[in-house]
Amino acid sequence: MEINSSISLLSHVHSLSSDFLISRLKERGLPDFASSHGNILFQLCKKGSMTMGDLARAINRDKSTTTVLVRKLEQEGLVSSRADESDRRSRILSLTKKGSEYTEVTSGISKELISTFYKGFSEKEKAEFTAMLERIEENFS
Repeated sequence: MEINSSISLLSHVHSLSSDFLISRLKERGLPDFASSHGNILFQLCKKGSMTMGDLARAINRDKSTTTVLVRKLEQEGLVSSRADESDRRSRILSLTKKGSEYTEVTSGISKELISTFYKGFSEKEKAEFTAMLERIEENFS
């Protein structure tokens, strides 16, 4: 394989993993969300609550795009927002009970994705691969 095809290959793997997630969500009768929606739920599950700005940075999207994504999750009853007491212009986002239940189901799907992703890899190879991806990410920072 040609080294210059790495970016194309990464893009293809991203597409395949997104298709995998959408397929598994549909199998479980869960709403048809974009992968960014799942990332929002994951971030809120991990952090508890976040401002819209912090969330936008965590999912690598601008605030306006994040707002649109969050609105969909609010309409589905998975996320709630409230005014930030220290800064009324800012919104604090958190998971609802339904959102927490959703993330429990998606946690299993995520484990299945990771298992498929690293099938046949040794622990050393997984660590090396992750380190290389982190270096690539840093190159763009």
